[in-house]
Amino acid sequence: MKQSWRLVDSGPGSASFNMALDEAIALSVRRMDAPPTLRLYGWDRPAVSLGCFQRSIDLDLAYCKEKNIPVVRRPTGGRAILHGNELTYSFSVRTDRAPFINGLMESYRSISSAFSRAFQRVGVSVETKTRKEKGRVLTRSPLCFASSSYGEILVDNSKLVGSAQKRWRDGLLQQGSVPYAYDKETMRHVFGSSGTLQDMCGMAALKEVMPDIDGSALKKAIAGAFEEVFRVSLPASQPSPEESRLAQELEEQKYLQGSWNLRL
Repeated sequence: MKQSWRLVDSGPGSASFNMALDEAIALSVRRMDAPPTLRLYGWDRPAVSLGCFQRSIDLDLAYCKEKNIPVVRRPTGGRAILHGNELTYSFSVRTDRAPFINGLMESYRSISSAFSRAFQRVGVSVETKTRKEKGRVLTRSPLCFASSSYGEILVDNSKLVGSAQKRWRDGLLQQGSVPYAYDKETMRHVFGSSGTLQDMCGMAALKEVMPDIDGSALKKAIAGAFEEVFRVSLPASQPSPEESRLAQELEEQKYLQGSWNLRL
């Protein structure tokens, strides 16, 4: 009998609530109060998420405040993303089960293989990067999509999916962004540096590759690909009352607070 995981399609949400619910679900999964969970969601307005250890001075915070662009710090690592016209995902699972017991790289590879299969289902030809990058290649820009590393998904050698992971002893949370289109004018202001602008040429958006892509079809393809790759069933579900309560607490006490979001 196939294991039953969980699919949560929660629609658009605020920056603070999106991060809070991802963390709440991850904690629930780690406690074994919920099965491994794939969450798909969006954003109620343009917002910036910073990597957990990233400097907030990498952004033009004054511009973000003037334009009412929320800035939130993710629980996962990596670099900043301007969210907006995209599909965002998170995946929470315990690390006492294969293939996630085998470390960071193997878990990245496994999750990427599911997304690669999903893109193939909707007719987008992609490849998964198999080479690790380090040093200046990764650090030259504060922008997540400016470079790619191991396990990330590329189309025509440009990064199509930006992902980052947080690992605990007993579980992991991976968050990722699949842009439909970029607002490059806003990006120029939020990340305004010549190096960043130069690196924008290495970024791919899904509607550039497939202008008629249907968001509902993509979600269905992702869910089906996860079922195939991990040999599980993925019934639609909703956050539990406890997860919703914890998300509200995390939002108020952490993800709405400058002491977390702007701490570096």
